[in-house]
Parts: sequence; C-alpha cells; structure tokens
Amino acid sequence: MSATASLKNTGLEGVSAGNTAICSVDQGALIYRGYEIHDLAENATFEEVAFLLLIGHKPSASELETFKSELVGARELPEPVIAYLTSMRHALDYRTAVPMDVLRTAVSMLGNLDKDSQDSSEEANLRKAKRLTAQIPTVIGHMQNVIDGRELVQPDASMGHAQNLLYMITREKPSDEEAHVIDVSLTLYAEHDYNASTFTSRVISATLSDMHGAVTGAIAALKGPLHGGANEAAMEMLKEIRGDIGPANDTEQIRTWMHRAFQDKRKLMGFGHRVYKNGDHRAGILHKLGHAVADKKGSDAAKLFELGEEVQRIMETEKAIFPNVDFPCGMTYNVMGIPVPQYTPIFVAARITGWAAHIMEQHANNRLIRPVSTYVGPELMKWNG
Repeated sequence: MSATASLKNTGLEGVSAGNTAICSVDQGALIYRGYEIHDLAENATFEEVAFLLLIGHKPSASELETFKSELVGARELPEPVIAYLTSMRHALDYRTAVPMDVLRTAVSMLGNLDKDSQDSSEEANLRKAKRLTAQIPTVIGHMQNVIDGRELVQPDASMGHAQNLLYMITREKPSDEEAHVIDVSLTLYAEHDYNASTFTSRVISATLSDMHGAVTGAIAALKGPLHGGANEAAMEMLKEIRGDIGPANDTEQIRTWMHRAFQDKRKLMGFGHRVYKNGDHRAGILHKLGHAVADKKGSDAAKLFELGEEVQRIMETEKAIFPNVDFPCGMTYNVMGIPVPQYTPIFVAARITGWAAHIMEQHANNRLIRPVSTYVGPELMKWNG
C-alpha cells in the first residue's frame, strides 16, 4: 500500500460497528430502549431509567421498589477500597492523580473483591451491574471528603440515588429541586450508543473479559477532554472568560474574547458533536433546569448562565456550532456547589448503567471485535537491499 494512500472513515465516523437494542442516537431523537429522552427526563427517575437499561423494560411499582432497595443495600464499600481512597489524599493534592484516575482504580479494586468477579453469566453480570451502580457514588463522595480533609460521610439510606450522591459530595442535604436536577442529569448521561467509552467496554468484553475490567477501561476512555472530560473543560473555559473580562458580562468583551479564540483556532469545549450537527437533544433540558437553580442562588450564579448564553449565541450565529450536554452541565454543577474535578466522575455514576447494559448485551451474543486498518507505511523493502 502506498504511503500516500488516503485514510477512509478516520475515527470510524459513519461506520456501524454492530447492532444494539439499548439505544438509538441520531439527529431526530435519542431513545433508550424505545423511550425518548425528553419523555424520560420529564417523567422517569434515574432509578427507573437504570432499571430500564439494565433489565430491559419499564419497571412495575414492585420491581422498582425492589431495585431501589437493592441499590441502597449495596452502597457501602469494602474496607480495602476505603483505605485506598483515604491513602490518596497527597496524590490528589499534588495532581499526580485526578479523581477519574482514583475512581478507575477503585472500580478495579471492587472487581478484585467482588465474589462474582470471574463469573460472566447473565445473572452474575446483573448483580455486578447493580453493585457498581450503587458503589460508584460512594466512591465519589468519599473521595471528595478525602480531598476536603473531612471525615467520610456515609450513605444515607433515606435518600434516593441522586440525592444521596449530591449529599455525599457537598455534605449538605440537597433541596428537592437540586436532587431533581442531579437526577435528570444522570438520566441524560446514562446512555449514548457506541460512544468512545461504551465502544471500549464492548471491545474489552468481546474478548470475554469481566465486567469490572471492561468498566475500568471505559472509565479510562471517558476521562479524556474529547469525551467525558468535556464538561470539566467547558467550565474551566467559562472561568477563564470570566477572569479575563471581569464580572460585568459585557457583551463586546465576550465577543472580543471569542473572536480571539476563533483566530487562535482554539477548540471551545462543550460545543459540537459527532452525531448532533444541529444541536444536542439533552442540552436544552439541562440548561433550563440549571438556569432555574441559578436564578434562586443569586446574581453571581445567574450571571454565569448569562455568560454561557452569550457564548452560545456567538457560537451558533457565527460558527453554526451548537452546545452539547457538557456545556450546560458544567454551569449547572457549578451553581450546585460541585467541585469541577468531580464532574466527569458523576458522568461515570450515570453512564455505568449504559456501559453495564452494553457489556451484558455483548456477552449474550458475542463476537470478537477485531477491525482491520489501512496501511500507510513505507513500500516493501529488503533488509539487506
């Protein structure tokens, strides 16, 4: 093959890599097992969505109560994982590790300690999926308390899944509105077809590796700023704009900052999507909820959303590029007091349900995923020629 041969479908854009009954993603709609995302965000709780993804159908009232009870009962972490989290204070302080790294290692440890770790039967995989869904918020909460130098906050069995997650991070009982916003954000992030991290989990599980191993790989893939880390990067960008222009949100100053970024060919995080060329279905849902919370928090929080909206207007009118869900996510989590480095771990707390569903689907009808590449190296040569 000539070294000048053209690459086809770089990044596998537009290539179907398999069939799934879990999720459909296109410009027209985002659908989880037959239910559209706006319907789910408005009418379903995250626990209901998690059940739908993991088990395959909308839960009955009794099924939901059993499922919620199982999640609450599985929130506690084994002592070795707690010891690991408390030992990571200095690594997190000195940034030799970031929360996504610590979460990745904690999930791997949970696999070492799970009695079903080497059993990939449908029944064992479902048990592991439920445990991981319950345990990951506890890992996040304990980690944040370690960072803050405080005693660990224990899970509160009286709280729902999303409310407990926010409580463990902030140490304050969330209002019903705050709990609802986090709950909806988890639903919006729960599943998204063959994205980079989900595809990673399927490639790993297609070798018949175990669920914890596949999830560990998926977390590593999600960490990157071109995937899950985009919500953190979007918030850091808004902080930078605010720092450069001051608190007044002067429209001309924002426009000047943006034009300088365009001239420098800077990638502005939280905008654009490989599939959603005309806008992300999820972004408007979260923006509306987050802005409502910001309005109640006071002028500083509201000004953050006003800044974001001006940035969004400039991107849409001058570049025809629309925000993805990571853009309002960064602002929403910020006004709710969530530290920026925990944004992507919270993404994991949602996406674990989608990953686990895909891992189980892959194991149930498996074929090794082994694509081929287009060779663009040197022409054939002789070693002693």
